[in-house]
Amino acid sequence: MDMSAPPTISHEQRRDVVIGVLVAMMLAALDQTIVAPALPTIGASLGDADFLAWIISVYLLTGTAVTPLYGKLSDIHGRRPILSLALGVFLVGSIICALAPSMLVIIIGRAVQGLGGGGLVALAQTVIADVVPPRERSRYVVYISTVWATSSVAGPILGGFFAQHLSWSLIFWINLPIGALAFFMTNSRLKGLPQIKRDHRLDILGAALIMSATVALMLVLTLGGARLAWTSPIILALAIAAFVLATALVLHLRRAPEALIPLDIFRNEVVGTATASIFFSMFAFIGSTVYLPIYLEFVLGMDSTAAGGGLIARVGGSVIGATIAGRAMPRLVHYKRLAVVGLFFAIVALALLSYFAPVLQFWQAEALVLALGVGVGPLFPTATVSVQNAVDRRDLGIATATLAFLRTFGSALGVALMGAVIIGFGIVTDAGVPQTGGAFDPDLARRAGHAFSVMFALQALALAISLACFLMMEERPLRGSTPSAAALAE
Repeated sequence: MDMSAPPTISHEQRRDVVIGVLVAMMLAALDQTIVAPALPTIGASLGDADFLAWIISVYLLTGTAVTPLYGKLSDIHGRRPILSLALGVFLVGSIICALAPSMLVIIIGRAVQGLGGGGLVALAQTVIADVVPPRERSRYVVYISTVWATSSVAGPILGGFFAQHLSWSLIFWINLPIGALAFFMTNSRLKGLPQIKRDHRLDILGAALIMSATVALMLVLTLGGARLAWTSPIILALAIAAFVLATALVLHLRRAPEALIPLDIFRNEVVGTATASIFFSMFAFIGSTVYLPIYLEFVLGMDSTAAGGGLIARVGGSVIGATIAGRAMPRLVHYKRLAVVGLFFAIVALALLSYFAPVLQFWQAEALVLALGVGVGPLFPTATVSVQNAVDRRDLGIATATLAFLRTFGSALGVALMGAVIIGFGIVTDAGVPQTGGAFDPDLARRAGHAFSVMFALQALALAISLACFLMMEERPLRGSTPSAAALAE
């Protein structure tokens, strides 16, 4: 274990760096939610409305694919220049989107945004790990959960307001002042920290393979069952391509002298089990987030405003759970128990949602959704801190990026497969459009109730697998030394 003691940084430096990277992360988090309410307005303005879904999908595609690449780049060249690169790429994509004269151009802009956004998410967590020791880190990881939760609520509200009352382009222009603030706060502080030279090589072939394999698989998940049949030649060809590329990637990573994602890192018991646990938990957690408003609207008969507001319980619950764990971890020897107990109650909540989905009242559903959020919340800081505590400092960037990659990939997989359940029960059309214009339909409510019973059951199964993985994770004592600046330098 690399336990060297590099120079320390002041409390003021740490505060400004953490705030800066959280502002940077908020850019990426907001742009996953702020665009959706404005899609009809964008379609009416630019035309080619059939391709609106790609405005969301392409951001997720590129952001997921490049996450490990940023982790390795930051381990080689330092956090500051790579974080600045990610911010710059993201803001360039924002400008392209804001000025887009056509649907094709805005899709290209969103792809560029994703290339930067994937780095912002991974690097924010890595920089926090650099400046805060593991024993104190859980408190700061809570702030990450709060950023995501706030963005989940604020994004749709801002996007809808801009599109309805001002201009949809403001959704992208607003990123520029926020991005400038994040750049100033991170670059000015990180620039003055000691410079650490690393003798590493970038695995270009590994980067190309992981990005192409991820894109191919994500195209299968986003197109299959929605725009194209699962058995269509295009989907089958993409699935075969994803399998071949993934196989080639694994073979390459086993032989490469300095692989993009060192397979040895998964031999670390903590990393292997914690990343698997996060993957399956996000499969369930994000799937419930995306489709909960549909459940509240179609099954319980809520209007669209109330259905959207129903997410507040889920978001608030996750913040409560993460905060409890983050505050308690530094004072507990057996800190893993927080997440274990939380996951158990989250599984129970999902099981009850599954069994009673067709007959629940709104307050009962919200109580169970709140319990789900509180139960899953502790896993996020516990898993992140455990992984960062278990690896050498030289692998901190790639370990954190790998965790972020599997978290995002699990989210995308969960959304895609839960969407396939909804389509299979005829709740929405194969283009993702609800079958009803908003009037309560008893027959649709009955079918939707059965669909969501299946969906919540699948999510409970995914959380059960997540719990099993986390139970196998080794519980190592948290390092509690003075925060360091080792990996922050150029």
